[in-house]
This record gives sequence, structure tokens and C-alpha cells, in this order.
Amino acid sequence: MLKLYNDTCMECSRLITNRYSTSFSMGIRVFEKKLRSPIYAIYGFVRFADEIVDTFHDYPKAELLERFRKDTDQAIEAGISLNPVLHAFQQTVNQYGVERELVDAFLDSMEMDLCHSNYEDSLYLEYIYGSAEVVGLMCLRVFCEGDDALYQALKSPARSLGAAFQKINFLRDMRSDFDDRGRVYFPGVDFTCFTNEDKQNIEADIKKDFDDAYLGIIQLPKGARLGVYLAYVYYINLFQKIRKAPAKQVTQKRFRVNDGKKVMLLCSSALRHSLNML
Repeated sequence: MLKLYNDTCMECSRLITNRYSTSFSMGIRVFEKKLRSPIYAIYGFVRFADEIVDTFHDYPKAELLERFRKDTDQAIEAGISLNPVLHAFQQTVNQYGVERELVDAFLDSMEMDLCHSNYEDSLYLEYIYGSAEVVGLMCLRVFCEGDDALYQALKSPARSLGAAFQKINFLRDMRSDFDDRGRVYFPGVDFTCFTNEDKQNIEADIKKDFDDAYLGIIQLPKGARLGVYLAYVYYINLFQKIRKAPAKQVTQKRFRVNDGKKVMLLCSSALRHSLNML
């Protein structure tokens, strides 16, 4: 009967992923079947932690996050949890050897959002690492399925891809981050005076991350390659839309890729993958 509980907890993480992100949901669906559940579990975990600091404004966020951290530690150590999201996540951590340092770094970055509204230089790099790069590394542990040599070879590209995704999220969500949470993530940037030069500098940094990440994507195991490439393509498309807009417009609206376009990108990416043209 434990299998029923395990499957039900994994299904909760799948539901969370589908509700919160059509882009990542579509990417996960094209993974080899055995890789889907652990990636859903990782997404469910990071999404719920993020919800604590970004959404629960009328509740004691610091207390909730600290409880979530303790419950996470206990779940991983015990190998079980009554919280379905944490139960699914601990299964993935324990099965694939995800380092606790990665889990701790992620939760540390969530805590930073409770304490900081401006992220200068070293703090920005620390936040990018904890909030995004380590998520890429958790997923890479799953993709490599115990092949540590491959994991070590692809660590840097995985970090670059996570960083690129996060920086685009920061650009996409600049207005809501500032209006709703009082945050500006980019070092030295004044939201009230966001210039085209500021935007171009950020975009150059993101492009480098994408270039570095692509070199890793094409080396991923076949069962993971298309799904990661698809997420990469979605974000590249979003990035291109943002790059075409003036800085002022970025501070006024939230850019997105519509679902029809995502389906087209899925089809074209699948064709390129099948023809070994990535």
C-alpha cells in the first residue's frame, strides 16, 4: 500500500507543476517516462517554498519558511513525510543522491527574500545560485542517474541554464516584484529609472548564460535532452520578445509566450531532436 501513497504524493507534485507552469509542464511531458516524476517532485518543492515568501503576505512568512525547512530536513532524514510535496521530494533526493548543500542553498535564497529588497553584486550572485542554479543541479542529478562523471562535466552548463531562466524571470516580473514586494534584483538598477543601457547589459549577461547552457544541453542523456531543450527554446523565445521592447515597456507589462506558440515550438523542437539537429 505504500506504493499507493508514493504515487499519490507524486501526483500532487505533478498537479502543482501543471497548475503553475505550462512551459515546464510541456517540457517534462517529453522526458523519458522514468524521469518525469522526480522532476515534478523537484518543481513542487521549489514552487511551494517560493509561494511562502512571495504570496503569503498575511501570514508569518519567516515562521512558515522555518517550519518548511525543518519539515524538509526531517523528511529527507526519515525517508517519509505526511506532507505529500515533501514526501515526493525526499524520494527524489534520496534516490538520486541530491546533495543536501543544494537543498540548503535553495532554502537560504528563499530566506534572503524575507530580508532583502535590493541585491548588490555578491548578494545577487549568491541569490542566483541558491534560487536557480541549484535547481538545475538537482535536475541534473536526476538526468545523470548516478553517472557522477557526466554530472561533473555538465554542472557548469546546468548552472548557466538555471541562471538564464531566473534572470529572464526577473526581467519579465520587474513590475510585480517592485510594486508588490519592493524588490529589485539586478545590481545597480533603479526601477524608477530603468534605462535601455541597463537592459542591454542584463541581456548580454543572459545571452552568455544561454550560450554556455546550450553546450551542456546537447550532451545530456537522450531521455532528458528534448525536455530541457524545449524549456530552453521557450525561454529563448520569451527573451527575444523582451529584447525587442524598450526598457520602459519592460517596467510596465509582463511578457509571455502564448500557448499556441508553445505548441509550435514543441513541434519544431521535437522534429529537430528526431533529426539530430539540436
